[in-house]
Amino acid sequence: MTASPLIVRPFERDDVACVLRLMRDLAVFEGYIDDFRVTEGDLIAHGLGDNPRFGVLVAELDGRVVGIAVHYVIPWTYDLKPTLVLKELFVDETARSLGAGAALIAALKRHAAAIGAPRIEWSVLASNDDAKRFYRREGAVLDAIWEPWALSIGSDDA
Repeated sequence: MTASPLIVRPFERDDVACVLRLMRDLAVFEGYIDDFRVTEGDLIAHGLGDNPRFGVLVAELDGRVVGIAVHYVIPWTYDLKPTLVLKELFVDETARSLGAGAALIAALKRHAAAIGAPRIEWSVLASNDDAKRFYRREGAVLDAIWEPWALSIGSDDA
């Protein structure tokens, strides 16, 4: 019996529990699980509702969701064209090196082209050398011009 092909598709209601599990696994890997607040209800309301705020591509292998690419669109920037932002890319440890990550990136490229986005942007955990090597293999380059910055707005700052 041969394995079924890898399929990449937009997530559906039946995928929500698997998507949440992979998001939580990423939060553990990247060290922010204690701050992780996303629920199945959030994924349904904000990702599958009438006006989705984000999308999720899932990689499915043998009927099992093994990878996710959570993304959203910045409608326009300096060139009046959209930017596709990859928020989270994660492949289950059991499915790494099986092509799921590359298939998710290829699907993101197709989606970007379909919406007229000339670029995809994302951040990488500074210590995640495996991810950096993967992204380079996929043709990505480190942005030599822009540095990521963050400003936390907490209740104590008001």
